[in-house]
Formats: sequence, structure tokens, C-alpha cells
Amino acid sequence: MSSQPKQSARRAAEAPTTPGPRPARITAAAALTGVEGLALAALGAYMLVMGLTGAPDSPQQAEMGGLTVLALAVLPLVAARGLWLLRRWSRGPSLITQIVALPIAWTLIKGGGALIAAGAALAAAAVVVLALLVNPTATMALGIDPRETP
Repeated sequence: MSSQPKQSARRAAEAPTTPGPRPARITAAAALTGVEGLALAALGAYMLVMGLTGAPDSPQQAEMGGLTVLALAVLPLVAARGLWLLRRWSRGPSLITQIVALPIAWTLIKGGGALIAAGAALAAAAVVVLALLVNPTATMALGIDPRETP
């Protein structure tokens, strides 16, 4: 069995769906999703360093938490890159990231103090990215026909 059809299909899935310029909506969604990913990576690195050098109640739990957050940062970062490159597959991971961010934002807001501002910023970013990605201009730029979705 030849692997050439499989490679052709893979190249077609990885290729940009439209040759034109990237719409501003996709650029903004990619940028915000990337910022969310970078914030997660920074938080994970902070947790990991504090687990290793600080005096947490449970160093193992702090280190594992930091590694987990670092691993979770990969999804929005990969989704942001995919959006930037107009990859069709990237819309789903970015939407999932935003949907998961909303309850996290609510928890931060309920935490009080400086967490209120962080939660409000996260909620605003999530809602904006959701609105940008469900827009017909964005879906068509990613090669998704809005008339075909249920």
C-alpha cells in the first residue's frame, strides 16, 4: 500500500485554506489565545520554581502542579500558532481553551483582591476570542463553511 495518498492528505490538511491575507479577526484571536498560553506557561514555571526553591507545604504537589500547568499551556499555544497559520483544525482547540477559561475566570473573580482583575481580564479575553472565532468571516478564512455546521 502506497503512503503517497496519505502524505498528500496530510499536506492538504496542513496547508492554509485560503491564499489571501489573514483576516484581522483571526489575527486577534491568535494573539489573545497565544497570550493566554504564555500566561499559563509563566504560571506553570512560577509554580515549578516555587516548588523547587520555595517552602511549600508539599513540594511534590507544587512541582506536579507546575508541570501540569506547563503541559496545559501547550494547547492554547499550539492553537494560537494554528490560527496564525490559518489551519482549520486550530479553531476547535482554541474554542475549548476559551470555554474552559470561563469557569476559571469566575473562580478568580470570586477569590477577591487582585484576582478580580485577573479573572475579569481572562473572562473578557475568552468572550472576545469566542466571538471572533464563531464569526462567519473567521470560519470561512479557516475553510469552514458556516452553512455546513449544525
